[in-house]
Amino acid sequence: MSTRRRKRKEPAYREKLRQAGLFALGFLLMAVVMHGVFGPHGYLSMRHTQGEIGHLQDDLQRLNKENAELTGEIRALKSDPAAIERVARDDMGLARPGELIFRLPDDPPAPAQPSAEPPATQPRH
Repeated sequence: MSTRRRKRKEPAYREKLRQAGLFALGFLLMAVVMHGVFGPHGYLSMRHTQGEIGHLQDDLQRLNKENAELTGEIRALKSDPAAIERVARDDMGLARPGELIFRLPDDPPAPAQPSAEPPATQPRH
């Protein structure tokens, strides 16, 4: 007696069921990959969020620097008479007794650019 087993040919419905299962598995795998890339918590969303974080960190650095400058200005205005006088003169327009203040206008507006086309002439009748 031989211990070999003969390989039986599977019925047609089992082969179709196997193919349908493989198709479903492939489709499910593709859906999971698509969700991982394009989903609300996927790769593209993560990259977008990282970009926003970078912009917010830049804004935070800028605001911290501005805050430090304003803190220094507040300290100076509380204790430095020269800083107080500078603000009084520049921002408030104050002067010492006997001083005259001359205010010059800001730069005049730029004249309008002439048109490149010559003006239309009206025909004579």
